[in-house]
Amino acid sequence: MIRVRVNRIESIRDIDGNLGKRIELVEERLTPQFIIKPQSEEARIVQEVFQALQHQLPIFPIKAHIEIPKIILFLTEQEYESLGIDFDVNQIYEVTLENQSIKFRKTP
Repeated sequence: MIRVRVNRIESIRDIDGNLGKRIELVEERLTPQFIIKPQSEEARIVQEVFQALQHQLPIFPIKAHIEIPKIILFLTEQEYESLGIDFDVNQIYEVTLENQSIKFRKTP
């Protein structure tokens, strides 16, 4: 099972001119937090001040996760309706790959 988030939905036209959708699903993973122990007392103080700034000011965002492109679907309107899923941006789905099929389940 893979947890994916709908990152983007765009309207497209296929080569025959049929309207469709491009649905981009990304997997979100936590980034490993490396702890670097400063060698000197001054470096430790600078590290602590920078960490405090990251928590207090939005100009220093903490990137807790990375987005990995996982699945991009190119579907005509008819294929999208046949799929029976109303994708919404930022909605999380559990994707199961088994027995030559892909199954989507919306998470609450």
